[in-house]
Amino acid sequence: MPQHLLNRVDARRIAVRAQLLDADRPPDLLTVVNRLAFLQLDPTAAVAPSADLVAWTRLGAGYRPDHLRQAVERDRTLFEHQAMVWPMADLGLHLAEMAAWPEEGSRKHAWLAANASFRQFVLDLLRDSGPLLSREVPDRSVVPWPSTGWTNNRNVTQMLELLTARGEVAVSDRVGRQRRWDLAERVYPADTTVVPADEARRMRDERRLRSLGIARASVVGEAGESAQVEGTSGGWRIDPAAGGQPFAGRTALLSPFDRLVHDRKRAWELFDFEYVLEMYVPKAKRRWGYFALPVLHHDQLIGKVDATADHKSSTLRVQAIHQDVPFTPAVTAAVDAELEALASWLGLAKVTVV
Repeated sequence: MPQHLLNRVDARRIAVRAQLLDADRPPDLLTVVNRLAFLQLDPTAAVAPSADLVAWTRLGAGYRPDHLRQAVERDRTLFEHQAMVWPMADLGLHLAEMAAWPEEGSRKHAWLAANASFRQFVLDLLRDSGPLLSREVPDRSVVPWPSTGWTNNRNVTQMLELLTARGEVAVSDRVGRQRRWDLAERVYPADTTVVPADEARRMRDERRLRSLGIARASVVGEAGESAQVEGTSGGWRIDPAAGGQPFAGRTALLSPFDRLVHDRKRAWELFDFEYVLEMYVPKAKRRWGYFALPVLHHDQLIGKVDATADHKSSTLRVQAIHQDVPFTPAVTAAVDAELEALASWLGLAKVTVV
């Protein structure tokens, strides 16, 4: 017997509130990242880079991309790792897993072993001259990295990525979009306590569930308490602190990578929301657009906005607003207000519906 029996409205409200998308906005970026557990980095900027768009959706007009850069590069309250930005306070939850990676016998373990001299060269160079861009590191590989994809023979980048995954190297800062690398000991706090791997995994599951409010055990393990949601099959896990809280909603435009919609199956089960990121779908076959923004209204996902930021003409171009359910006049006004707010935040002079 599950510990919690929920209807879908309550389940949705738990999910929205956990993701800081209700009317009670958080005070600052660090609060956002601590609650969400991480921000996903993605270079696509049809509207804005996803990490910035996720932060703006929570914080509003007061957020600036420089806030994220400052937190990572100067304040060191956040750190970049594996295409995510994490709270530096959680670093100890990752270090044990980093140190044990890659698994012995794996392809990456064998490549690192074959390139032991190259690894030591990179570490010595960073110690003497870091931080460095990847192009500033000579390729001294003994065995090239083989791949049928874009990483083929990109030996310097691959070595830096692997050493970062191992916790020996870290992203120090960025020059434009390019990462600068340094020894991890010069980026990460020296007094960080390493949490044993099993305990760290359990704590990360708890943080993940806190950020989602409600999730499947396949996502959060045994964290939280068991729950059943009407109209869905199988069990859920719920953050025990998430239930029974008051809810006041708002309207928000979400990044396609936003964690409220990132799990497409969960979005369908809880919100009846169908979504596919169509960046890689041929234009003629797209239903919603290249980088369509899901639309949240209170506790419902109600549509998608196909929009592009055109900085040359200082215009937020709206190719289409797809209504999954018919918009009331009040909803239409709320979505229009969010589009105006997004344009203003981007520094664009107007919104144009194409």
